[in-house]
Amino acid sequence: MRAFSLTAVPSVEDAVQRSRPGSAYLAGATTLVDLMKLEVLHPNDVVDINALPLRGITVSADGVRIGALERMSDVAAHPHIAAQYPVIAQALLRSASQQIRTMASIGGNLLQRTRCGYYRDVTTPCNKREPGSGCPALAGGNRMHAVLGTSKSCVATHASDLAVALIALDVSLRLYSDAGTRTVRLADFYLLPGETPDLEHDLRPGELITEVLVPPLDWASRSVYLKIRDRESYEFALCSAAVALDVRDGVIADARIALGGVGTVPWRMRAVEAALRGARAGEAAFVAAAEQAADGMKLLSDNGFKATLATRTIVRALLSLEV
Repeated sequence: MRAFSLTAVPSVEDAVQRSRPGSAYLAGATTLVDLMKLEVLHPNDVVDINALPLRGITVSADGVRIGALERMSDVAAHPHIAAQYPVIAQALLRSASQQIRTMASIGGNLLQRTRCGYYRDVTTPCNKREPGSGCPALAGGNRMHAVLGTSKSCVATHASDLAVALIALDVSLRLYSDAGTRTVRLADFYLLPGETPDLEHDLRPGELITEVLVPPLDWASRSVYLKIRDRESYEFALCSAAVALDVRDGVIADARIALGGVGTVPWRMRAVEAALRGARAGEAAFVAAAEQAADGMKLLSDNGFKATLATRTIVRALLSLEV
C-alpha cells in the first residue's frame, strides 16, 4: 500500500470540497482498503465521510429513503424493509459476510468495484484499470464473467447483490455536489462498458451519494432474491434473480425481474416481465417467460452455462413466491 493522507470531514459540503483527482471517499472501507492493499487503487488523499449526517431510514407515502451511510446489516434488519421489500433484505443478507455487512455502507456497496481477477491483478492487462491495455478474460479464464452488456473491451460482471434488487424496484439515487442536488435512476446510473470500461457510473467529479430512494410498491411484499453461487457463504453470484410479482385472482398483473452475476451491470429482464403479464401464475407460465432471458447473451468459452442457469434461476425464484 502506498502512502496517503487521511482526513475526516464533518459535513457534506466539506466532503465535496475535498474531492479532487487522486482522492477517494472512505465509508465502510470494505472495498477501498482491499484495492489499496493490492495497489489497484492508490489515492493520494482519503476522505473519511463516516461522520456525515447520511444515516437513517425514513418511511412515508413516497416510499423509503435510506441514508447512504446506513450499514448493510441495519437496512436488512429494518422491520418495514424486511416486511414490505423482502427482496432488499434478502439481497443484503446474501452479500459478503456478517462482519462485512456490519461495516459496509449502502452507498459504498452500490459503488463497489468488480471482482474480476484480471482487474485485481496488477500484473495483468485490464481496460478497467489501465484503459487500452486489453481484456485477457475474452480469451482466458472467464467462467465468472458476464454474458449480457459486454463489449470487446470488457466482460467483467457487476458485483453488487443489493443493486440487482434495487434495479428491479426502479430505485433512484440522490446525489450532492457544489452544483446542487440531482436525482438519477439507478438503472441510468450504471454505464455499459462499451469502449470505456473504466467509466462505470454517472457519478460526476465532486459528487457524493446521499440517499437511496425506494418508490412505493404495494406488491413488493411478494418478492424474493435468489442467489446461485459455488458455495453458500461469502461468494459472488454465478447468477442471481430479484423477482417481485403482482398477482390478482391467479393472474399476473405485473412483474419485476432483474438478474445479477450475468451482466456488466445489474440487468433488468423486461422481456421476461412482459411475457409474464396477463399470464396465469404457475410453472408453465414461468418457464415460458424465462426462455426470453437468454436473448442477446454473448457466451464465452467457459461461461456458456449461464444461459441455462439464468432461465432456471428465474423459474426457481418465481416458484418460491406464494402465488
